[in-house]
Amino acid sequence: MAAWAALLGAGCSRVAGSWELGVAGWAALSGAGYGRVAGSWVWPGGPRCREPGTAALPGAGCGRVGRVAGSWAHCLSAVEQIDFECTATPENDGVAFTAGLADCGEPLVQLLGRQASILRKFCDGHRDESVVVPRPGPGTEKAKALVRRRLDDLIAAAYARFYAYPFKDLPRCWRQLYTDASILKFVLLYMSWSDVGARAVEHGSDTAEKELDDMIKTLDLALILAGAAGDRRGRQWVDKAFALLERVWQMSAAHSPTAATTDERPSKRARTADEPNPSPWQDTPSFSRHEPFTPPVKHPVQRVHDISFDDFQSYMTPPQKDKTHPGPLPLVITGLTDAWPARTTHPWNKPAYLLARTLNGRRLVPIELGRSYVDAGWSQQLVPFGAFLTTHITTTTNPPFPPDATPPQQTGYLAQHPLLTHLPSLRADMRIPDLCHTAPPGHPTDPSQDQPPLGDGDGEGPRLNAWLGPPGTITPLHTDPYHNLLAQVVGRKYVRLYAPWVGAARMRARGREGGVEMGNTSLVDVGVVEGWDVGDDGDGEGEGEGEGEFEEVEYLDCVLAEGDVLYIPIGWWHYVRGLSVSFSVSFWWN
Repeated sequence: MAAWAALLGAGCSRVAGSWELGVAGWAALSGAGYGRVAGSWVWPGGPRCREPGTAALPGAGCGRVGRVAGSWAHCLSAVEQIDFECTATPENDGVAFTAGLADCGEPLVQLLGRQASILRKFCDGHRDESVVVPRPGPGTEKAKALVRRRLDDLIAAAYARFYAYPFKDLPRCWRQLYTDASILKFVLLYMSWSDVGARAVEHGSDTAEKELDDMIKTLDLALILAGAAGDRRGRQWVDKAFALLERVWQMSAAHSPTAATTDERPSKRARTADEPNPSPWQDTPSFSRHEPFTPPVKHPVQRVHDISFDDFQSYMTPPQKDKTHPGPLPLVITGLTDAWPARTTHPWNKPAYLLARTLNGRRLVPIELGRSYVDAGWSQQLVPFGAFLTTHITTTTNPPFPPDATPPQQTGYLAQHPLLTHLPSLRADMRIPDLCHTAPPGHPTDPSQDQPPLGDGDGEGPRLNAWLGPPGTITPLHTDPYHNLLAQVVGRKYVRLYAPWVGAARMRARGREGGVEMGNTSLVDVGVVEGWDVGDDGDGEGEGEGEGEFEEVEYLDCVLAEGDVLYIPIGWWHYVRGLSVSFSVSFWWN
């Protein structure tokens, strides 16, 4: 993943801008200069299967065959669209120019179109009452290998252009070319896997498992690196492809000889007539609650229960005459997430449930490696979600530890990632709090920090990010350009907050470092200053000049437990420390 790391940019802070996956892909905030780094085709008609959750698609019968047919229909729709858009004829001349690829140049557009045309010929089989069958023939496998090489060339050509621009300035056509070539590559891989591979998974075939991993990786890279750009296919097509693939995989996994140990859906226990239907995950192991260290809370943040919309709006607008507090103060709110499926029937504190929502842990996620993003040796990787859990969480955080257990050399943290956009099945497990639709005030001391309205004109609404990691994860002292609701779903976190009217000088804000603006992050390492941690050099960042003055600055602090939501007003400096295995969701809005 060296190229991925190079694209994202070395040494960049992650808190200044959101690496959102939406249309902007992994983009830093426009003009910020800092931060972590800088349509869907529907086949009409078709019978409705009686089995819940099976899509109504042409020729799709019920059960696994129907699911495979539904996946084929989805694949063929993309192949036909791309072929039509990229092939200039009297009937569709100029379509490519309205499809977003024209600026990539005619040679690349034509090369993409030729691969789509060849794929159509591969799939020129028949549709009967059950499934679409690719047409076999002499030399087919050799031809498929050539198509794959050409698609890899297109993906590489598009990706190379990512280096030529700051990501916020990258022409959209290159991200769409990357996405469309990835979609065709997925179709090619699925062509070989489909029903044969699904059946092979039932018998534990390593080859079929690897092919499945390759398909997932292809689409996940399109999501993470290119933001799945494209109006006619793009994210909608990729999300639906994952949903259909998961259905095929679930059907196959249910028949696998290892299903007793790897099946993502544990069997339900018997219940009485008066007992509500329990979560099928309730008897599976939860994440460890072990806390190696818990800092003392000395200046508690005010706490309220389930504050109303109007009361919260009033709370954010302090009296104009209050010179001591020019803006609102932090607030811990309880009761906002009690009804979330993530805390009830779809429990995020159960590794088995999270693996079930990530194709048994195969989905790729970006993680940070290192104690803090300002420390030497900090890096980033793309890894399968299951490998992240196994390496950094489930086998390393639950004492007593096995005698042969080897702790990871670096802390792994899935931090400030739009996981709920990346995995829509998890997005359905939570609700955006109504409080995110209030009208908060601007920055209390520096109006230049105010950002353009989120969701203005595009309906995106609050910006969501997920944070999942073991005990000891640290987000250093920093500020954000938005108001924030930080919802603690699993485990506990310690948070310390300093008011923006303290001033950047007293907070010892960093300046420009290595060509990257780091002014939103403090030089002070709170854990080192308090004696909780040892710095990289055996000492502490920010010690020496200014340390005594910093220790005199007033602050608020709190420990967030499961179900707590912390309101962090815009501009407030905050330091966050994971106490146990922790899963949080942040909502930025303005």
